[in-house]
Amino acid sequence: MRTRVKICGITRPEDATAVVDAGADAIGLVFYDPSPRAVTIEQAVAICHAVPAFVTVTALFVNAAEQVVNQVIDRVGVDLLQFHGNEPPDYCQQFSRPYMKALRVKPGLNISEQAERYQDAKALLLDAYRPGVPGGTGETFDWQLIPEDLSKPVILAGGLTPQNVATAVRQVRPFGVDVSGGVEAAKGIKDSQLVTQFINEVSCADQS
Repeated sequence: MRTRVKICGITRPEDATAVVDAGADAIGLVFYDPSPRAVTIEQAVAICHAVPAFVTVTALFVNAAEQVVNQVIDRVGVDLLQFHGNEPPDYCQQFSRPYMKALRVKPGLNISEQAERYQDAKALLLDAYRPGVPGGTGETFDWQLIPEDLSKPVILAGGLTPQNVATAVRQVRPFGVDVSGGVEAAKGIKDSQLVTQFINEVSCADQS
């Protein structure tokens, strides 16, 4: 199976074009003001105009008010929602879009139990845990904590780079990988060479 690639934290239309040209399956737009990669609705609309068909536009939220999510859906027209906070299943289920739930993995977290809890999620995105930080830590976690028989597709995130993603794919065999800081020239500014290298490394790992 081919591992899908999502490039998150896109802030400019030219970066969206570059990552799509490199072969990304999805892009991520961050609607969380404390993030250095946060975008406004106006920025998101401009970015989406640069995204062709068959590339999934994902909107990332952290404990957002319902009206904020609905406003993004109505004005930006995203394909997939990604919830990175403490959102319960009934919150995630209420919007007119498929969603995936992010979990910050640490010892003691029962990932299988969470997969059952969010049983209508399209995937679980597994990220590194750091107290008080909902994501984008640039840190990896112990991939051995991921159950092999998980009932949900796994999107692996957390500290992935062109240097370690092939190892991650070979060990975890996730449905997809998600990267942000690992392919940047600066926060929110993607490096097209790093993006291409990252995607090539994923492809090589798929073939091994």
